[in-house]
Amino acid sequence: MPADAQRGEGERRSQRLAERRPGSGEICSAVMFVGLAAAFLVWGLVRVFAAYPAPQQPAQVLRRRELALVSAVADALFPPGGAIPESGREADVAGYVDRLVAASQPRQRALMRALFFLFEHATLIFPAAGGLRGLRRFSSLDVGAREGVLERWRTSRLFLRRLVFTSLRALCTLGYFASPGVLRSLRLAPYAIDTPVCEADLWYPPIGASRASLRRTRADLTPASDGVPLAQGAPLLAGYGKPRA
Repeated sequence: MPADAQRGEGERRSQRLAERRPGSGEICSAVMFVGLAAAFLVWGLVRVFAAYPAPQQPAQVLRRRELALVSAVADALFPPGGAIPESGREADVAGYVDRLVAASQPRQRALMRALFFLFEHATLIFPAAGGLRGLRRFSSLDVGAREGVLERWRTSRLFLRRLVFTSLRALCTLGYFASPGVLRSLRLAPYAIDTPVCEADLWYPPIGASRASLRRTRADLTPASDGVPLAQGAPLLAGYGKPRA
C-alpha cells in the first residue's frame, strides 16, 4: 500500500476514535447522573433503615422500623388521656402485633409486613400537612399530623386506601383490647375461677389444642362448683390484676 494511502487510513482511524471519545459535557453529565443516583440511594437507605428507636423489649420477628410504625399508628388511634387512660403505646400494641405476625403463616406474615412498609412510606405519595415536613415517614410525624393522615385514609374516595386503613386499624385494635390494663378499665378482665374437671374434659381438648393433648383420666375428676356467684371485687386472673407499685 502506498505511503500516502497508509497515512490517509491512519488519519481516518484517528478521526473516528476522536469522534467516539466523550466530550467534557458528556463526562460532566455522567458524573452528575452517578452523583444524583448515589445521593438518592443513600437518602432511600436512610429513610428506610436509619434513626429508628430501640424497641422497649425484644421482638420475635418485626424489625425496629415495623415496631415504630405500629406504635405510632396505635398512639394515633388510641391517644393518651382518652376515655381509656392507657394509650396504644402503653398497651404494647406493637408487642401484640409482633407475636401475631410470628404466629401467622408465611404468606400472611409477608402481607402484614408489606402493609407496614406501605403505610410508613406512603407519605411520599399522600403527604401529611406541613409542606415538605409532611413527606417524612409516618412514624416521624408529630401526633397531630399522624391523626390527620389516618383520617384522610379513613375517608378517602379510593377503596384501596380505605382497605389499607381498615386492615391496619384492625390489627391495632386487636392488640389494644388484648391489654390487661384496657380490659380492667372496661371491667372486662377475666376473674380467677377455680374450674372443676368434668366428664367433657376427658373427651375434648382445650380450644386450639389437639386431641393428643388429652392427658386426664377419671381420677382427675373434681366435684362440681357450688354455684355461688363471684363478687365484683373477686380476684382477677393472673396477669390481669393491677401491677404492684
